[in-house]
Amino acid sequence: MAFIEAKDGTNLHVKDVGQGKPVVLIHGWPLTGDMFEYQTLALLEAGYRVITYDRRGFGQSGHGASGYDYNTFADDLAAVLDELALDNATLVGFSMGGGEIARYLSRHGTARIAKVVLVSSVVPYLLKGSDNPDGVDESVFDTMKAQIREDRFAFLQDFAKQFYGVGFISSPVSQGILDWSFLLGAMASPKATIDCIDAFGKTDFRPDLASFTVPTLIIHGTADKTVPIDPSGQAAAAAIPSAEFIEYDGEPHGLFATAPTRLNDDLIRFIG
Repeated sequence: MAFIEAKDGTNLHVKDVGQGKPVVLIHGWPLTGDMFEYQTLALLEAGYRVITYDRRGFGQSGHGASGYDYNTFADDLAAVLDELALDNATLVGFSMGGGEIARYLSRHGTARIAKVVLVSSVVPYLLKGSDNPDGVDESVFDTMKAQIREDRFAFLQDFAKQFYGVGFISSPVSQGILDWSFLLGAMASPKATIDCIDAFGKTDFRPDLASFTVPTLIIHGTADKTVPIDPSGQAAAAAIPSAEFIEYDGEPHGLFATAPTRLNDDLIRFIG
C-alpha cells in the first residue's frame, strides 16, 4: 500500500515491510521516512515489521497549502495506524516526530500502542520563555524561516552540517550522507518547510506528557545543537517518571546516522 488517505483527503506516502511486531518510525524535519535507512534495515533483520511514512508536505506525501500543525499531524499518524490495523505497536519519533507521538497519545490514547521512543525529540517545549528559560530564542526560528525564503537549497546544505555535527576538523558522516540528506529535504514543499518551523519550535507539549502511560525510552545527544538537550530530552525525562533516559555523549542531532549501531541496539533491546 503506497498511500493512505488522511481524514482531510491528503495522501500520505507509506512504506510497510516485514513481519512481526510493528514499529512505526516518524521522521524529523526537513527529511522523509527514508531517513531511517539504518534503523529500517536493522529492525527488519531483527524480525520486526517496519512502517515509515512521509509527513504531509514532505517527500512523496501530498503538498497542501495548509494543515501543518500537530493536531493534524497526530490525526495523520492515527490514520496510518488505523488503516494498517496496527496493534501493540512501538512508535519511534525522531526530532519533530516526537511531537506526533506526544499529541497522538493525548488525542487518541494508547489502545494501539505498546511502547514509545523519543530520539533527539523536540518534546516537551523548545521555545524560550519565562517558564522555559533553557529554550531556544524565537529569533533563531525567525532567522531559519528568512534563510529558507531567500535560498532554501543553500539553507539545507548548511543545516545538514550542524545537524550531523560536521566541523572544520572532523565529520561524523560522509559527503554521501550530506548529499542524501539534502536530496530528502529538497523534496519537501517550501510552505511545509517554513510552517513546520513554527510547529516544532512553538508547540508546547507539556500538557501532553501525562499521556505517556506506556513504557518510554528517551535518547538524546549531549552535543545536539539543533535541539538542545536541556529543554528537550532532559526535561522530558524529568517529566515522565517511568521513562528510561539515555544520553549519547558527544553525539549531535542526527545520531541515527552518526551512531546507528548504538541506536539500533538500544531500539531492539527496548522493543524486546
